[in-house]
Amino acid sequence: MEEQAEELKELMRDEETPTVITPIPRPEKANRNTRIIAVTSGKGGVGKTNISVNMAIAYAQLGKKVILIDGDLGMANVNVLLNVVPKYNMMHVINRKKTMKEIILDTEYGIKFIAGANGFSKIANLTVDELDDFAAQFSQLGSADIIIIDTGAGIADNVQRFVASADEVFVVTTPEPTAITDAYGMIKVIVTEVVDRPIDLKLIVNRVHSADEGKRISDRIINIAAQFLNHKVEYLGCVYEDQTVSTSVIRQKPFIVVSPSSKPAMCLKHIVGKIEKTEPETNEGVSSFLKKFIGRKGK
Repeated sequence: MEEQAEELKELMRDEETPTVITPIPRPEKANRNTRIIAVTSGKGGVGKTNISVNMAIAYAQLGKKVILIDGDLGMANVNVLLNVVPKYNMMHVINRKKTMKEIILDTEYGIKFIAGANGFSKIANLTVDELDDFAAQFSQLGSADIIIIDTGAGIADNVQRFVASADEVFVVTTPEPTAITDAYGMIKVIVTEVVDRPIDLKLIVNRVHSADEGKRISDRIINIAAQFLNHKVEYLGCVYEDQTVSTSVIRQKPFIVVSPSSKPAMCLKHIVGKIEKTEPETNEGVSSFLKKFIGRKGK
């Protein structure tokens, strides 16, 4: 209790300075090492989905093959930002009613989109034959260069499954004190309870009014994570508060398309450029992702 109190005290101080995996059948053709990124947050309302959508488009603008998966199984809204109405989702594949090819939506922005499903985590309870079929279908996503999963906010089991299975986890926060506290809380849960292997944790500070504000907030979280969790968290960058973002949401058109030269758009392009200069600690492709996802036991 004393340590938790000390963590919170340090986090909120206004400072100037900074399981056992169940094996599944592997498809005959090994997939390429698709980079799988989970975008998450400690609380809702920090712009996580907007970051996911516009980051996916920024990648596509670099010529990458991108698949965006809506993993916010309770409050899915990626389709709202993309202004598309998915007829099918991942559960149709799990239930053998549709193939993966049939549920993937092409968008006008050069990315592919897959709608999530409330029962997605139930794949761990499928029979061996059902798992074999789903694994073969899921392996088709290995044709992508990048898969971005927009998870739900908080520490629900579905969120933990996506986080524990991805190559990299991007935690989104804002300058609000509650968002900062919840972002650190999310990082703490990931490090101490969710992941038992090396994992890349990266931080994005959204809705800042200056680059200095983003750096100051990131330094605070990173330093506390290093001090109390002994884990390195990397700062990816910040995204500016701008009217362009709210306007784009109303228009149901990503801000990187509505105003490609706006501050938020330039920030996302910079972040993606920074990501591209690094390699994740683990990058084993979609087959490995699925094995970890299925192997993680629910709480």
